Amino acid sequence: MLTRKQHELLMFIHERIQETGVSPSFDEMKEALDLASKSGIHRLITALEERGFIRRLAHRARALEVTKLPEQATAGAPRGRAGFKPDVIEGGGGAPRPAAVSAANDTRELPLLGKIAAGTPIAAIQHEQERLSVPESMLGKGDHYLLEIEGDSMIEAGILNGDLVVIRRGDTANNGEIVVALVEGEEATLKRLRRKGGSIALEPANRNYETRIFGPDQVEVQGKLVGLMRRYH
Repeated sequence: MLTRKQHELLMFIHERIQETGVSPSFDEMKEALDLASKSGIHRLITALEERGFIRRLAHRARALEVTKLPEQATAGAPRGRAGFKPDVIEGGGGAPRPAAVSAANDTRELPLLGKIAAGTPIAAIQHEQERLSVPESMLGKGDHYLLEIEGDSMIEAGILNGDLVVIRRGDTANNGEIVVALVEGEEATLKRLRRKGGSIALEPANRNYETRIFGPDQVEVQGKLVGLMRRYH
């Protein structure tokens, strides 16, 4: 799913390219979406790029190409795939919790609340879609939920498109931990959090994407990564 503004921008870019053969300027996008600044357009473009809807053309200033439309994206919705193979990964600087913490067959059912990537709308992480069994060895104390990864912005941390991430709810995180961050009350994203002076940096784990810098009042931590499950056909 896309936020309303992301959908509007994607369709505006697509229609302009269809009409003129070139992508609109940032000023044209800002005016079309009635935004106050170009920074809002930059944020929307970054979100669309990370989710694979557009790509920037090399060596051409502000040149964009639409690679897919929302109708095509929905064709890749979650399918009923069985055979989970859990793999605990570090949420930050800490070591993975060993599987011996609990009995071998102990599991807990957690809600799958939707997909997450840069630009996932809030509604997508508020409504339970299904419940899945997760090994207790991944969890420990606290309230947990699952999200499905969409996109490749965290691949260098071993988090791939289609993976299920286990998130422990909370509003705090240590520097360097991978978190679900709510940006400007509008979008949720899975990124590594770093505090730099009075700013917060949300770092992707993919050298093709840029780190995004925000003020401390623009980012709210919604939870942090504690585990990963990979689904196979």
